[in-house]
Amino acid sequence: MIAGDDAVSRMPVPRYGEASLADVMPSVLAALEVGADNRLGLEPAQRVVVMLVDGMGLRGLQSHAAAAPYLSSLSGRVLTAGFPSTTVTSLASLSTGVPAGQHAMTGYTSYMADVDAAVNWLAWRPVGKGGDDLREALVPEVVQPEPTMWEQAAAAGISVAIVSSAQYEGSGLTRAVFRGGGYAGTTMSGDAVAMAADFADRGHRSLVYAYASELDFVGHVRGPASDAWTAQLALIDKQIELLAGRLPAGTLLLVMADHGMTTLVADEAMDADADGSPLREGVLALAGEPRMRHVHALPGAAEDVLATWREVIGDRAWVISRAEAIGSGLFGPVVTPLASERIGDVLAIARDGFGVLQRRRESLFSGLIGHHGSVTDDELLVPLLSATM
Repeated sequence: MIAGDDAVSRMPVPRYGEASLADVMPSVLAALEVGADNRLGLEPAQRVVVMLVDGMGLRGLQSHAAAAPYLSSLSGRVLTAGFPSTTVTSLASLSTGVPAGQHAMTGYTSYMADVDAAVNWLAWRPVGKGGDDLREALVPEVVQPEPTMWEQAAAAGISVAIVSSAQYEGSGLTRAVFRGGGYAGTTMSGDAVAMAADFADRGHRSLVYAYASELDFVGHVRGPASDAWTAQLALIDKQIELLAGRLPAGTLLLVMADHGMTTLVADEAMDADADGSPLREGVLALAGEPRMRHVHALPGAAEDVLATWREVIGDRAWVISRAEAIGSGLFGPVVTPLASERIGDVLAIARDGFGVLQRRRESLFSGLIGHHGSVTDDELLVPLLSATM
């Protein structure tokens, strides 16, 4: 069993301040002559398009390079996602330019004492079937209080557009992390190509964020090593090539991902909802996701919960305390009181094909093949590809 300082010392940590998703947008704004925090050394540009492909981890792209000839031809460097390696946290880090310890979106779901529930931030609803829309009880602009890069760019006179699915317009997550940009709701991928190219050509200076969700969805349902994933990657590759061909001369195109993905091995997973599971002893709530669980303990039970989870899970995950997680820098060099409240008393960060499921509370989610959230290379490493048109 790996425990305590030993566990922390062996755990990868995102490269905040030098090569993480949180470092992209400060550098983009510097390239657009807004601020001077160009930590990635981007060349000056009048127009920038940031294309984020959900779930396109570096390892997956490298393993299937033949399916993505255009992307594979671009100049690239390696970034790390933030922690946890999940969409909510990554989009918040990209949009604010700071790690989760500051923007406080510390996972796919978070336990919120105000509503006494784990909240799914993609839906802005309590975890489980149904549940009320929580945008009034948990105001998005308060849940995520950091100013966004889009707000800063717009204030500097840059034409800013967020090009993403129409279904996300006005959502809690959109309000939390994409405020400041004009929202352009898309229908299908062809629509996204046309809109992103159009908005890139507006104003004296422009900044466009474009989002593609399909690869992540296929990876979750069919698996990141499936033929379906490879086929979807080929379609994404063609979509980005089409977009590049429509962009105004001089536009800097940046292509990246929010995280990678790995296969959760069903026989290796544990179900915290199983009758009599010791993983429920002394536990108030579980949040996060199977590959990275926040474990919130009942008052006075944190040390016992930590000992139990370490004993039961053993070497299949890094099982550490909140203090160890913060001290290791997983959430960044600064962790605010707001962010600390959303970090579990205990964290279980999966290795190999392991995961902690909640088959009753998260029945659909528990049946997925592909997962992410942990710090393995498959999940944490993402590409940053670039081309100037």
